[in-house]
Amino acid sequence: MSHKRSEIRITGAVWLCLLVLWILVTNTGLVSSILIPSPQAVWQTFVGVLIHGYNGIPFWQHLGITLWRLFAALLLAILTAVPIGLGSGVSPKIYAAVDSLIQFYRPIPPLAYYTLLILWFGIGEGSKILLLYLAAFAPIYLACVEGVHHLNNEYLLSARSLGAGKWTTFRYVTLPGALPDIFTGIRTAMGVSFSTLVAAEMVAATSGIGWMVIDASKYLKSSVMFLGIFILGGLGLLLDWFLRVLERHIVFWKGHE
Repeated sequence: MSHKRSEIRITGAVWLCLLVLWILVTNTGLVSSILIPSPQAVWQTFVGVLIHGYNGIPFWQHLGITLWRLFAALLLAILTAVPIGLGSGVSPKIYAAVDSLIQFYRPIPPLAYYTLLILWFGIGEGSKILLLYLAAFAPIYLACVEGVHHLNNEYLLSARSLGAGKWTTFRYVTLPGALPDIFTGIRTAMGVSFSTLVAAEMVAATSGIGWMVIDASKYLKSSVMFLGIFILGGLGLLLDWFLRVLERHIVFWKGHE
């Protein structure tokens, strides 16, 4: 417990030092407010957006559509990547059929094929969610495959020696053994999805936190840009914390400090 408290103090000290440095740099005029707005300006912008909205749209609508796009894509990625990844880890035939396709598109920057998605699926929500889905799919798939491959073979042999069939072995040995890697993959996918979110809201969008950042950049509204970045970062921290708490409750045998 004392070790955990020490880590919390260090984390708090780092953020406090960054805040003090930010205040000093911006309030002493060392950097132009167009490049880096002061914390006071960002806070005032947040209050203004919270009360009046941005571009005539309430703040909660911006936040809601962003979370909808993110959660819809993540949920679809989990529902498809987990079974395909586990299947690829268990079956060499499934691995041979799908792995090369995923490895082919995985290194491609999302913006490289976003235009194609818009041409194929239009400028609506479908192309945006699909872009986030593709960004989230590969990390979850890879984590599932590696989770199965890293499983101690002695566990599988022990289950089979006790008469367990393929499905029973998968349910009680393979899946629990791969769960820690699966959660790591989901956390990674969430981070990748956040980094792709701004790209998803760049084209033909009129709402969303990512869109706010892009729209503000056109008019040098740096305080709005910083506000959007802080909101996205804060959401990322909050969701990652939630996933870690969920992992501690579901994968309780993994062990946590």
